Amino acid sequence: MGKAILIILLLLAMGGVVFMLVRGIVAFLKTTEEDLKSGGTGPSESSLRQNKAMMGRVTMQAAAILLLALLMLVFGSR
Repeated sequence: MGKAILIILLLLAMGGVVFMLVRGIVAFLKTTEEDLKSGGTGPSESSLRQNKAMMGRVTMQAAAILLLALLMLVFGSR
């Protein structure tokens, strides 16, 4: 029972990685030349969306790695 829960959580975390990756790519593709040339005060809205997507992806990857390590630690010796 515990193994199934960990596997489901791992699959959800891996799905989250793919979702955040696609979200980041979409944000990157929506970047306009105006966003790149604006040297105003602070980062552009596009840059903030890209950064948020990247941080979400890194967080999901960390969760997936931790769940995988836990799964291997608990059930690897059987």
